[in-house]
Amino acid sequence: MGATYAVRAWRWAVFLKPLKPHPSRWNLLSATLIGFTAITLFGRPGEFVRPYLIARKEQVPVTSQFAVWLLERVFDVAMALGMFAFALTRVQATGVLEGTKFAWVLAVGGWIVGVASLGVLGLLLSFRHLAEPLRGRLLILLRFLPEARFLEIERLTKAFVQGVESTRSDGALLVVFLYSLLEWALIAACYWCLALAFSRLFTLSLLDVLTFMGFVTVGSAVQIPGIGGGLQVVAAVVLTEVFGVRLEVATAFALLTWILTSVAVIPVGLALSLKEGLDWHSLRRIGREVST
Repeated sequence: MGATYAVRAWRWAVFLKPLKPHPSRWNLLSATLIGFTAITLFGRPGEFVRPYLIARKEQVPVTSQFAVWLLERVFDVAMALGMFAFALTRVQATGVLEGTKFAWVLAVGGWIVGVASLGVLGLLLSFRHLAEPLRGRLLILLRFLPEARFLEIERLTKAFVQGVESTRSDGALLVVFLYSLLEWALIAACYWCLALAFSRLFTLSLLDVLTFMGFVTVGSAVQIPGIGGGLQVVAAVVLTEVFGVRLEVATAFALLTWILTSVAVIPVGLALSLKEGLDWHSLRRIGREVST
């Protein structure tokens, strides 16, 4: 899983290129590791630690890096929806849940994934073509504000638009897409290796692993500070209900999945944060202040 953080840092460098053509890869990797540590420890407010640290390290506007974070989330959601759609298709084809209490998930899930995919596509297109026009219209509507407040909003919106500049380049979008594929391929490889470690207790094919990953990706959206949450529950349910794994074995597999994908980064992230003069309270304060 460690390699996925490097891929995320490289992808962020592509988003950052319009503002900083040659960012420090180490700065991006360090901020990524610290940021994911903050997510595991503090839940979703920790999401904002990474863009804040990157903005500070690379000396670019913080607002621009929030825009980059939003772009990254759009690509991750697109990939997650693709994985979830694959998982739904696979389970529907096998008919393993037909007539069970989980059958409604398959019926409703397809529509949800379809609508969500259209929404993600529309969001990406709006970034690509409408960011600057929307900024202009917003500034026209806000002309009534006092000059100091208006200039502050103008500065913030300009920084946000600068953060999404990379979406105007077809080449940059292709590179980001390839990095996203590589990231998810590495995650799938991690799950596959974990499944091989449990091969004496149950057997999952590569397609089964991808199906499992599709459902778990959606479950990971629920993040309880320090203890995870949705990922472990969904993983255990999918293994028991879809693949017929015993509950105790499924629970162990789910916990190891959470440890490998979330908890393993904590020692490295904390060591890097201490090296940079950040402690537990500093990370929590950054997450809370920036998210409010």
